[in-house]
Amino acid sequence: MDFAEKVAVIAGATGGLGKIVTQELAQQGARLVLLGRSQDKLESLVDELGLADREPMLFAGSLHQPGTLNETAKTVMDTYGRIDLLLNLVGGWTGGQSLEEVPADTVQNMIDQHLWTTFYLTQAFIPSLKQTSSGRVIVVSSPTATQPGAKTAPYAIGKAAQEALMLTLAKELEGSGATANVIQVKAIDTDRRRESDTTGKYADWTTPEEICAAILYLCSEQAKVINGVRIPMTG
Repeated sequence: MDFAEKVAVIAGATGGLGKIVTQELAQQGARLVLLGRSQDKLESLVDELGLADREPMLFAGSLHQPGTLNETAKTVMDTYGRIDLLLNLVGGWTGGQSLEEVPADTVQNMIDQHLWTTFYLTQAFIPSLKQTSSGRVIVVSSPTATQPGAKTAPYAIGKAAQEALMLTLAKELEGSGATANVIQVKAIDTDRRRESDTTGKYADWTTPEEICAAILYLCSEQAKVINGVRIPMTG
């Protein structure tokens, strides 16, 4: 896989998964556009991964507010002239209350985090990404979106809406050469619990490195025929 000079927009770059994906794409020569809520965290990530010589573009702010990303997308296009990869790795889970207990603003928070973030990323970056004829859009979701359990309503609603958006986008991208796909994981095993546990309790958790490998494949030329797919990585 060759990502040299490809422009990768990574939302949620400072998270456990985002850090691994950012590092891998940097090592493979991609030009990086890193999005997050905190400028300090983005700058710390650049220092931690030694990315200063690659001069990544950093944009901090709320990603679920209307219009926030339009100027960012214009700046990226003015600078690089292209956008190849759009990766939404923004995480967040809220649950533990029944539908009769859960406050409406808790549900709204999950909709903001998963649906509206993806919606505004898509509206801002897709027009430019489609121009490359090999663009890739990927989100990381959860089987909860399609098989929700009790007391998971806020997260399930947010993720189900996000997946519906992605599958709609995939249909709209047909024939353009660009693709949109979803990776489903039950939990991201940043602490390597699966490796150290002997009970099997974490057998269906997925490491950031495993998810990263799947993302890199979906972003490759070899995966150009994969579009509008939910890929389960749940053990």
